Amino acid sequence: MDLSQAKVLFDAAQMTAQLEAMARAIVGDQRQCPDLCLVGIRTGGVHLAKRLAVLVGSLLGAEPDTGIMDITLYRDDWTTQHSRPKVGTTQIAFDLEGRRVVLVDDVLYTGRTVRAALDELMDFGRACRIDLAVLIDRGGRELPVQPDFVGATVLGEPNQVIEVLLTEEGYPSDQVVSLPR
Repeated sequence: MDLSQAKVLFDAAQMTAQLEAMARAIVGDQRQCPDLCLVGIRTGGVHLAKRLAVLVGSLLGAEPDTGIMDITLYRDDWTTQHSRPKVGTTQIAFDLEGRRVVLVDDVLYTGRTVRAALDELMDFGRACRIDLAVLIDRGGRELPVQPDFVGATVLGEPNQVIEVLLTEEGYPSDQVVSLPR
């Protein structure tokens, strides 16, 4: 990815503050299902779910179960995106039945990734409740999907890409950037 034209929207400190606020909101919302677990959507959502698990754990006294979901084969566009899609593993080593699942992703845009994640999640059991946590909500939905927990809302233009850069993915620092498409 060419970052020479990137505009920094949020730096590492701002991202940390957003995640801390999201963790407090997740812990404060124990309405129907107090048995919490987190599932991160590969790739950016996985790292954010792990970070949220630590933050939530510091508030609750124990980290919630955390899983990883790869939605590649559940996407409605995988055959048009790649002739040979790279499929990662889904790792959910705990029962979802009757639990509150917080699905975590980095950027919410069209809603298609979340739709695919919900389809896959249903294959793992019937959760009591499923919430959606995203670091960035950039608007522009194609499907009726709304997040329950949001770090920040950035209304991007159609010709703009919003990327979350994480140290876990090899970037020198955490940032949310805007790039021309």
